[in-house]
Amino acid sequence: NLTSMFLTQERLEEVFLNENNKLTITDAIQPIVDGDIPINVHIEEINSNISLLIGNLTLSIYEDNLSDAWTKCMSESNSVYPFKVTSLFYKLLTDAAQKVQADFILIDVGPNLGAINRSVLISSDYVILPVASDLFSLQGIKNLGKTLDIWDIQWRDRKSRNPRPDTIILPEGRMQAVGYIAMQHTAKESRPVKAYLKWANRIPLTYQEFVLHQTPNDITIENDINCLGMLRHYHSLMPMGMEARKPIFLLRPADGAIGAHYQAVLKVYQDFKQLTEKIMSVCV
Repeated sequence: NLTSMFLTQERLEEVFLNENNKLTITDAIQPIVDGDIPINVHIEEINSNISLLIGNLTLSIYEDNLSDAWTKCMSESNSVYPFKVTSLFYKLLTDAAQKVQADFILIDVGPNLGAINRSVLISSDYVILPVASDLFSLQGIKNLGKTLDIWDIQWRDRKSRNPRPDTIILPEGRMQAVGYIAMQHTAKESRPVKAYLKWANRIPLTYQEFVLHQTPNDITIENDINCLGMLRHYHSLMPMGMEARKPIFLLRPADGAIGAHYQAVLKVYQDFKQLTEKIMSVCV
């Protein structure tokens, strides 16, 4: 989905309909999984500041390969293959970052705790969790906290078994949780409406206990330093942004953002600017 927002329809068709094009992240990891010499990952230049590794729905077919490699890191002594597969995202990301001189790598993963996300997360320095004000997000916070702990222990053990530490560079597995973003609340004078507060104010306690392993401090979500931002449901700006193929905070009158819509765009810009600055302050 993120890739489709970056690329035009013509470019998407060019990438995916021509099987001879090897331009997606799946094309880059397939040789590694097959045990062949890896190919260079294609880097799509979006503008002078943003580059993209093109996503692909077929990436999911490698879930079992990554799960199997994770197990074999423990069972196959002196075999480099499972370590190469487990760290393949780390290699692709670091190689791409070096080529474009990237300051930051932003990774958008699906809402699951499968083998692909595990391989991606052990390659990450920081983890930011989007949450909604509902029962299921609270359960998701608990699951994530427990899972990150397990993956941390398991990866440290596997990393210590690297058969060729001089040639196979493995990720640190830092996975530092630096906060959460509350999504799609309906705001009134910058405060969530009462219906959301029941669940929203349980988020800080749950995050502190299960992700940070701190003694819960009974505070509201608006006063929680772990809350990096509270993003509203931006209603009609979302389809307008999709139609214009640009972020909602960059919509202009020519895109249909006139009157109240344009005023909303200005507010959205400030929301995302503050969120970006907060993320950078906790990650840099």
